[in-house]
Amino acid sequence: MKIGKRLQQLQSLVTEPYDHIWDCCCDHGLLGAALLRQHPESHIHFVDVVPALIDALNERLSQHFADRTHRWQTLCMDAGALPLNDYPGKHLVIIAGVGGDLMMDMVARLQDANPEKELDFLLCPVHHQYALRTLLISRGFKLKEEVLVEENRRFYEIMLVTTHQNTHQPYADISPVGSRLWLTVDQVQPDNRKRYLTQTLAHYERIQRGKPDDVQPILHAYQQVNLS
Repeated sequence: MKIGKRLQQLQSLVTEPYDHIWDCCCDHGLLGAALLRQHPESHIHFVDVVPALIDALNERLSQHFADRTHRWQTLCMDAGALPLNDYPGKHLVIIAGVGGDLMMDMVARLQDANPEKELDFLLCPVHHQYALRTLLISRGFKLKEEVLVEENRRFYEIMLVTTHQNTHQPYADISPVGSRLWLTVDQVQPDNRKRYLTQTLAHYERIQRGKPDDVQPILHAYQQVNLS
């Protein structure tokens, strides 16, 4: 099945070889299925907490990828409790389509449970982006890539981050408001960065009217973003 613009962007950021790719909160498994075709060297794990979704996905995968059953599996479980230590090799954990608060909980638990393992995370929260970035910074994550994508008149921040630094080619620090994010230009709508920044500022200005002390530092940080 054809995947949308957001999932296409997520797929395009998976460029490194991984032994295991975990498509968490996978819903109908469209991203994982695309990666199953794109990365024949990887084992794809489809993870969701909803039994009905996993049952239906397992049936579809068995039909369309019957010849590759050794390269995929479905798991009905909490994405924050992935059994990463049961699988040696390099891991990419993809979490998309959930709020930043839930995403923060999942990322923190996975890092705490696997402190010595090098993990890459591909994250696309639906809200609470600033809080998520703040958590990643506090936990020592580094940035590999970040982009802004618009789909169905909604903006999404996508971040590829890692728990371990590359000593030969150091990765960038994560900015609480994004850095490379604002350099991403959508070829169809080149003003998307400006519109997203305007929406974000308006959001925090509304909150500030009720809780000025809580969001003033956040609002100030976004006001310093330079789009030139």
